[in-house]
Amino acid sequence: MDDALPGDRIHGFHGGLKLQHHKQTACQHPVERPPLPERLFIAMRQHQGETGRTLVETGEHVLKGQALTEAGDDFIVPEHAPTSGTIEGVIDYPAAMPPGSMRRTIVLVPDGEDRPAPRQPLEDWQERRADEIVDHLHRSGLAGLGGAMFPTAAKLRGGWSGLHTLILNGAECEPWIACDEMLMRERARDVVEGGLILAHAAGARQVVIAIEDRMGLVEEKLREARSALGAERRVRIRKVFTIYPEGGERQIIQALTGREVPHDGLPQDLGVVVHNVGTAAAARDAVVEGRPLVERIVTVTGPGIADPRNLLALVGTPFAHLVEAAGGYREGVTRLVLGGPMSGTALPSDEIPVTKGSNCVLALTREETAPTQPTLPCINCGECVRVCPARLLPQTLFKLVEAENYDDAADYDLADCIECGCCAAVCPSHIPLVDFYKHGKDELTRRRLDRRRAALAKRRYEAREERLERERQARRAKRQEREEKLKRSETDAKSEIQAAIERAKRKKEGGND
Repeated sequence: MDDALPGDRIHGFHGGLKLQHHKQTACQHPVERPPLPERLFIAMRQHQGETGRTLVETGEHVLKGQALTEAGDDFIVPEHAPTSGTIEGVIDYPAAMPPGSMRRTIVLVPDGEDRPAPRQPLEDWQERRADEIVDHLHRSGLAGLGGAMFPTAAKLRGGWSGLHTLILNGAECEPWIACDEMLMRERARDVVEGGLILAHAAGARQVVIAIEDRMGLVEEKLREARSALGAERRVRIRKVFTIYPEGGERQIIQALTGREVPHDGLPQDLGVVVHNVGTAAAARDAVVEGRPLVERIVTVTGPGIADPRNLLALVGTPFAHLVEAAGGYREGVTRLVLGGPMSGTALPSDEIPVTKGSNCVLALTREETAPTQPTLPCINCGECVRVCPARLLPQTLFKLVEAENYDDAADYDLADCIECGCCAAVCPSHIPLVDFYKHGKDELTRRRLDRRRAALAKRRYEAREERLERERQARRAKRQEREEKLKRSETDAKSEIQAAIERAKRKKEGGND
């Protein structure tokens, strides 16, 4: 084993919170597949990157797994048909992120037959080159299922020197989310095999599966799967403390290795790469069975859900359909959240569809969302500093953003805020700190874009001036050339006239003689 992961010691990280968990609320039923919705709304971009080109037309019949958009480079991930049916059109449809946004969306009307397109597994993957596996995963539409939706191929490719460990993150630190736990319970072998596939693609020698210390059944299932695959020497299972936000990429790395990812660096700088356990299972499905990523487990839970559970939902399924499959709403629901209560996003409507990164739909009631205290001035108690896992100075950032000193806030590493919500949770003044940080980061992003646009406009202006100056110089040169040519012509004409006069004189003088 590598020195980067010595023994079985689990390290701590700065800050964090111990939260009351409600995961078992949704774990009383096995994972089930809800009925087909009337329509699926497949966003054309469900990852960090650009949107692919549409490959289908209105009225066209498609098969399950058929590519709907065209893949470009590693940052353009293709989307596939979750079931067979007819393309009703391509429209602008509401999306969860950013809040209030619209996204180009393919509307698919299922035919109820679920007829698959021909599958193309990657046989003998152990003998394949890494780039062959990465290309196959890219074609299969893989993006991170942990929530960030970073393109899987872009994270795997790059030829990182010294990469030795692939970490599979199964630590769901949000209080209500249980989709990864249920996945590892029911498909432990697929998770382990998918981890081995991803490790082979990344060039990593070992796989470490990180789970929470309260997941006893999950640990048992993973150990059984590891033994069945004969992977005891390559795969390690590590239980980390259930402290929020331990499931963050940088926090899980620090917990397992005791080392921090550099401020301006990447996990690969430490010789590790992190993927979600759901991504591992999807990689196994793509490589072994030839199934593209068209479905995922979604936790439908919260005090506002009648019968919480985990559902295997097709990408594009409206959240309202999942809520109905979980018994519908209870009375008094005031807020619907995508994700967990700490770092999730409030949904304006339950008609927003499932994407590859949709891990949980949380319905909260007035009891959980009603403000208990008015917002008061900051008292500099330092509680926010104590719990900040990114080692920032939240109270200083708050004051700078409140005063609109965004550049100064950037100097205090505002961009490093992971928006986990720990600071707001412990603030005795009930200040919505994360809202201020999000606003500050958005403002910095806007200013960067403005500077980029200004720089681009300047370059365009300078290029135009250079072009105009070249054209002016070319015109001057042509004019000067014409003038010189004209002068040469006049000089030559005068010379010829003079020569003719001289000849006439000589002739006349000769005649007189």
